[in-house]
Amino acid sequence: MACIAYYCEFDSSVHRTKLAQKETRAMKDSNFLKEHNARHIWHPMAHPGDMKANPPTIITGANGCRISDIDGNEVIDAVGGLWNVNLGFSCAPVKAAIAAQLDRLPYYSHFRGTTSDVIIELTEVLRDFFEPDGLSRAFYTSGGGDSVETALRLARQYHKIRGDEGRIKFLSLKKGYHGTHIGGASVNGNANFRTNYEPLLPGCYHIPAPYPYRNPFNEADPEKLSQFCLQALEDEIAFQGAGTIAAMIMEPILGAGGVIVPHETFMPGVREITARHGILLIADEVITGFGRTGDWTGARHWGVKPDMSTTAKAITNGYFPFGAVMISDCMADVFENDETGRAMIGHGYTYSGHPVGAAAALACLDETVKLQVQKNAAARGDEFFAGIEALKDRHSIIGDVRGGHGLMMGIELVADRDTKAPLDAAPIAKIQETAYANGAMIRISGPNILMSPPLVITSQDVQDVLTALEAGFSAV
Repeated sequence: MACIAYYCEFDSSVHRTKLAQKETRAMKDSNFLKEHNARHIWHPMAHPGDMKANPPTIITGANGCRISDIDGNEVIDAVGGLWNVNLGFSCAPVKAAIAAQLDRLPYYSHFRGTTSDVIIELTEVLRDFFEPDGLSRAFYTSGGGDSVETALRLARQYHKIRGDEGRIKFLSLKKGYHGTHIGGASVNGNANFRTNYEPLLPGCYHIPAPYPYRNPFNEADPEKLSQFCLQALEDEIAFQGAGTIAAMIMEPILGAGGVIVPHETFMPGVREITARHGILLIADEVITGFGRTGDWTGARHWGVKPDMSTTAKAITNGYFPFGAVMISDCMADVFENDETGRAMIGHGYTYSGHPVGAAAALACLDETVKLQVQKNAAARGDEFFAGIEALKDRHSIIGDVRGGHGLMMGIELVADRDTKAPLDAAPIAKIQETAYANGAMIRISGPNILMSPPLVITSQDVQDVLTALEAGFSAV
């Protein structure tokens, strides 16, 4: 584990020296930055008025698994950026690859007629990486939302090439999250990302998530709940008509919806049902890909081969906006052997296949495999999960603890365990504030605490985050 510690160990003395060297400028600039914080910026997933009234924390530095703010506080980032900084904030090979590529070829178009050497090299690496998932082709994007939008488009196009003109609808899970583009918001299963932007894409339908703590079947047994949800999928397909449905998209483990881990029978059941009805299965691996679940992909964790997988986030460790949709051999055959002309892909982004992003991804994947971060994710995830379960025994505001599969943890907070009434926003904010003061950045989403630290986190880091959480829960 020494190599992992190398990337994640935070050298406080070096960082303090750097801070001291910049102290004069920082003192001069900090008042300006604080004064203008949130004044002219609208933040994602936030009310502009609330950000003005409660300005966000200004992060000014990061190293290893820790971040530092404008006031010099240093804390463990239990959020991992935004589920994406798997290798920590100090991965020298990725930063070096970006710098070298900027010197050599900072940009060129990947549209028809031109490409770059580095994107060809990356594609071969990804092909080998996703071979166990049955995915061999790549379409490049600028991030997770773009990848989802691309997969939805390609799903419809696939059926049109085959002459199934009526297959235009999409199925997804309630509580699922798939970005905020129009297509992604339409298949999202949370009203917070939908209501203010409706009407959205027509033809999108949602089935109940296999969420044992809260579900319409009042079923707490995960295996029985899985069967109820699979039956709901069968019922929805029958109601809509299988011949009208292009694809189902799902996260192998639901992330932003609260870290909901399906029973092991669920995703294989979805795969069997969709295949039987000629419906494509899109695995949204934007969060779960590249080791976070304790396996290299979330779908592989459940033994499922999807038709497409959407990726982004950890593919460059968050150091460059980049993503890819991985596509199965079956789909590739339909597109590449088309004689109707309908396989021309009338879709893409200015930064599709960006050479700097490709260089970052190559270095990142090399380090990801070299360090075998999925093994550390599994081991540290077990420690984390056990620690949170122990916290639940001591704090009645913890209603449900979810995780146990790599470094994805969710804690659902309640005012009353019997009624499962959600805890109010004020005490939740107090928990977050206290945890930060005690050394850990955590993420709040409704009544949930979500944590997805770098996959190179150490056992001591895990214990430090648990100590900070203990302080937060004790404060309320």
